[in-house]
Amino acid sequence: MAEKGRFAPSSSGRMHLGNLFSFYVAWLDARSVGGRVVLRMEDLDPDRTGEPWTSHIVEDLRWLGLDWDEGYGVGGPDGPYCQRERTALYDEAFARLQSLDVIYPCWCSRAQRLAASAPHPGEERDLGHCPCRDLSRAEREARAMVKAPAWKTALPHETIRFQDLIQGEQAFDLARDCGDFVIRRADGVYGYQLAVTVDDSLMGVTRVVRGRDLLDSAARQLWLMKQLGYPAPVYAHVPLLLAPDGRRLSKRERDLDMGALRKTHSPRELHSLLWGMLSMLDNTEVEQNFKIEKIRKEDIYIELSELI
Repeated sequence: MAEKGRFAPSSSGRMHLGNLFSFYVAWLDARSVGGRVVLRMEDLDPDRTGEPWTSHIVEDLRWLGLDWDEGYGVGGPDGPYCQRERTALYDEAFARLQSLDVIYPCWCSRAQRLAASAPHPGEERDLGHCPCRDLSRAEREARAMVKAPAWKTALPHETIRFQDLIQGEQAFDLARDCGDFVIRRADGVYGYQLAVTVDDSLMGVTRVVRGRDLLDSAARQLWLMKQLGYPAPVYAHVPLLLAPDGRRLSKRERDLDMGALRKTHSPRELHSLLWGMLSMLDNTEVEQNFKIEKIRKEDIYIELSELI
């Protein structure tokens, strides 16, 4: 099977340098192994995603000269390429998980879920499962009469192991390190983990390159793939770009977003900047020389004032 990489930005704001760095590495990785690239818009949340950010993402990528073979704006055999148009596919996966009895209804509020996942001082981190998992059938039926539930995974104490191309050997105890997570919200919107699992699998993605902050998501998605009978891709989680104070670059704070970068840098200058962050080869014959295994594991600190 031909190799295929992907870039799956959330259309909730203008891309910042951290987003761009992850896509640049994903693009180089796919091209270096003769693979294809797919662009998918992660726009599940109707209140936070969509235009004008979708158009900005496409325009910024094209301005930079990073192309894709299929996906948003160019079409392809595995569309649609916007998540909000793929609900029927998520419905099928959800029904399959229900039939396997590996998900359960949950009536906890977001605040309750966050409180349950925070360990007490001195305690070992064990996310476990929420009380809704232990409700009787009668209790569930009574609660469903009052409020529609979200749906969560019923994760076992099972270790998921995988070899990350950058971060090396990984092992996560599902119940302890991940905890039961939301598959579908109470309002019917599907969660990130299920949507990404279905999309990567049905789009034939074989190489997932993304930020190190999503490393434990690989364990969740590998478990879902196992339940749904999907083949697993290879993962590579790139280091994060951090401000000098250790803060992650974010869309919310508009750190070095593409609007600012395009005012101060040409496409060639941005390519050179991104390549320099990889701390490896010189800037000649990039696609031919690139080896993702050579990328450093450690996060990269960026002096923001020197870049704008």
